[in-house]
Amino acid sequence: MSLRVLNPNAEVLNKSAALHMNINAAKGLQDVLKTNLGPKGTIKMLVGGAGDIKLTKDGNTLLKEMNLPSPHLNLFPFEPGFKQIQNPTAIMIARTAVAQDDTSGDGTTSTVLFIGELMKQSERYIDEGMHPRVLVDGFEIAKRATLQFLEKFKTPVVMGDEPDKEILKMVARTTLRTKLYEAMADQLTDIVVNAVLCIRKPEEGIDLFMVEIMHMRHKFDVDTRLVYSSTTVDL
Repeated sequence: MSLRVLNPNAEVLNKSAALHMNINAAKGLQDVLKTNLGPKGTIKMLVGGAGDIKLTKDGNTLLKEMNLPSPHLNLFPFEPGFKQIQNPTAIMIARTAVAQDDTSGDGTTSTVLFIGELMKQSERYIDEGMHPRVLVDGFEIAKRATLQFLEKFKTPVVMGDEPDKEILKMVARTTLRTKLYEAMADQLTDIVVNAVLCIRKPEEGIDLFMVEIMHMRHKFDVDTRLVYSSTTVDL
């Protein structure tokens, strides 16, 4: 009753219904973003209210700017942006994905899909009577095992005075192919790596503000090139 007084539009659910509603929120985000994962993912067309068109497969951009047509739950009203997400679980997932992007510069879609899959698999066991606390303990065990695996099989990159350029290219190419079509990603790989190495100072952080991106009108993406004299990428 007190909740109704604070918010007349609030929806009151019992424990089981609320749990499944939160799981459906995670599944709704997963369904929208799963088709744009990886280098073979599909590019989404976003049309704004003024008719402006944006083509992207970046999960961070999609979450911020699209009106989510979820088959499970309407998480977003008409206006875009995280502040419009209504479901609390969806808010946490969106913030987690943004934090991943802010920290690593990538992984937004993977984060949402991974969380959605965990929730989907958990729903099966919850319906069979397993307590969520048991599932959380299992997730913690799996997390520790995964971190041990990554620690064992990771490939260290020693920057030093002469960093391994091929490894840097592989990292850049993998990331770019999740955002752009293959030919453009391959072309930008060398440009990005060379631009970063050009401004890099040993034992110091890389100041990306030293790289200026200039958009050249009446040019195409294939005309992109790196100008060493001023450390500028022309677009």
